[in-house]
Amino acid sequence: MDYKKTNADNNTITRDLLKINEGTNVYETIVIMSKRSNQISSEIKVELIEKLDKFASYTDNLEEIFENWEQIEVSKFYEKLPKPTLIAIQELIEDRIYYRRGEKQEDA
Repeated sequence: MDYKKTNADNNTITRDLLKINEGTNVYETIVIMSKRSNQISSEIKVELIEKLDKFASYTDNLEEIFENWEQIEVSKFYEKLPKPTLIAIQELIEDRIYYRRGEKQEDA
């Protein structure tokens, strides 16, 4: 997913609880958002590591470390992204998260 084009706010704001948890209860909503937030976080982490591996040098030269502006720009970009929790909340509000309930098992 392209997190650069997300509508999520960069700051935490007060949300209408009734608008967020339509069709589920509060606890299910929290679990859904937390699982999606973990997915987003791991996707961003993998993407960042792949981009920073391009700049990896195995010989540590002090001048090279401080002059690697491309790496600094990549890092600054990822720091400015909204937090994964805020992205997950926005996706839930926009109905872009698919979730399903597991079947309850009855003891025979």
